[in-house]
Amino acid sequence: MTATPLDKLGAPANRLKRSKASLFGGIGCGIGAFILSVLLAGGPSPLNIAIGLAAGIALGVWVRLADL
Repeated sequence: MTATPLDKLGAPANRLKRSKASLFGGIGCGIGAFILSVLLAGGPSPLNIAIGLAAGIALGVWVRLADL
């Protein structure tokens, strides 16, 4: 039987369990990035809100996935 690279590293066969701290941190960072980008862009216009929402979602997802 051939061992896979994950077996050699000792990683579990099932998915990694993410903590609640990374969830709350991702949400907090996403909301913060949204608010700051809208305020720094000059006010709540539809374009600024769309850009801020995209930046907030991207940062929030990145923090959530990066902090296992």
